[in-house]
Amino acid sequence: MSTDRRRFAFATALWLTLLGIGSLACAAFDGKQKDYGLLFGTAFGPDERPMYGVKVTIRPVGKKHPTYDLLSDHRGEFAQRLPPGPCDYLVTGEVEITPIENGKAQKKKHLKGEATVHLDGQERRDFSLHMKE
Repeated sequence: MSTDRRRFAFATALWLTLLGIGSLACAAFDGKQKDYGLLFGTAFGPDERPMYGVKVTIRPVGKKHPTYDLLSDHRGEFAQRLPPGPCDYLVTGEVEITPIENGKAQKKKHLKGEATVHLDGQERRDFSLHMKE
């Protein structure tokens, strides 16, 4: 392959790559701002420490089936974007733990927590979810 053909192939590949990146950037920013509210919560255990691995469900009050399913992270935190507007949400959390005393595993405990959170519009609502037996 001659040097001119290599330069042309390299220039073409570079141009196509830059064109692709530019089109992706334009598609990602379409000029419209998405409207949403944000629920940001922290799950706490009975000892008032953040809990990892809590199964969190979020649903509007009055509906039977959960709309969103989440899992708390290592800091006990979870977040979910929701449609803006006045609405009450029921947030429930469940986790099963095995306490250890003197190096021995004890009987498993099932912990539950529940909170009702009101979201007015495009806002961030911080709250805590306390898990109890």
